[in-house]
Amino acid sequence: MGGITSDSSISSGICEGFSAAVGHTPLIRLRVLSELTGCDILGKAEFMNPGGSVKDRAALGILREAERSGELRPGGTVVEGTAGNTGIGLAHLCNARGYRCLIVIPDTQSAEKIGLLRSLGAEVRTVPAVPYANPDNYVRLSGRIAAEIPGAMWANQFDNLANRRAHYASTGPEIWHQCGGKVDAWVAATGTGGTYAGVASYLKERDARVRCVLADPHGSALHSWASTGELHAEGSSITEGIGNSRVTANLEGAPIDDAVRVGDQDALDTIYRLLWQEGLFLGGSVGINVAAAVETARRLGPGHRIVTVLCDSGDRYRSRLYDRDWLEGRGLRQPEQDACSIAAAPAEQQG
Repeated sequence: MGGITSDSSISSGICEGFSAAVGHTPLIRLRVLSELTGCDILGKAEFMNPGGSVKDRAALGILREAERSGELRPGGTVVEGTAGNTGIGLAHLCNARGYRCLIVIPDTQSAEKIGLLRSLGAEVRTVPAVPYANPDNYVRLSGRIAAEIPGAMWANQFDNLANRRAHYASTGPEIWHQCGGKVDAWVAATGTGGTYAGVASYLKERDARVRCVLADPHGSALHSWASTGELHAEGSSITEGIGNSRVTANLEGAPIDDAVRVGDQDALDTIYRLLWQEGLFLGGSVGINVAAAVETARRLGPGHRIVTVLCDSGDRYRSRLYDRDWLEGRGLRQPEQDACSIAAAPAEQQG
């Protein structure tokens, strides 16, 4: 299997450094939701990567390709615009591989992620959150900053196809082998497009019957694009790092058989159920993914195997998603543990 842990040989369960520890995460069967739907709902435990999220894979893939091409040389600087997790993965890897790291991040992202980036030694520049069309958008600004620094490389995770290739080479094959070649649906939200597209492309090549479903929050135009071919956004969302107003190079051409849009309250109810019923403390995009997987199970009917991704830990969102006052200030209800029932949070009946 072509994986992303091939920097050094692995024998007797010993990994050679941070890079070799990326990937090979377990699949977790979400028992309560599986029993509720009559389907196997499986979550790829990407929060178990050494940097704490699925974005470790993209960060490693991007650095490896830049090293091989000569774009990134010893002692160079890696610059990226990120909502947090890719930057965190890059900061870890830059420390491990001997590079400087400069991160441009919207000031709307959680204090936990911004603080962690600084703790890891990255230079962090917080900027106002503005649309991609604005030249001062954090992604576009990071590209200009990289161009001004001698020896710097712009990671460009949204349009750098090394991101997608990393998931095609690692996440997709891992899922296929862990499932013994039996996957009925792949469900994931997308920001850069790398995780969704890389896995979807790999699974479709192995079995054209695998249903690839794009999950999306409100405020993103991707549900509309996947459903109608037109980019049109409605509403807003508290989720971080997923959704987009454009089709990235990584997402372009990826197989999409269906799309599910999930509201913030449904996503919140889902992550709290995962905590109380499964013992899993996870981030907001996981709520979008798992709620969409439950809706996909409803659409397909019992007896199917549905795989999604558990992107990161809830620890990076404690001051927001797990804070009653913060949620109430945005018109959202913090779920009560005593009221938590076996019923799954339904996704909106759209798409």
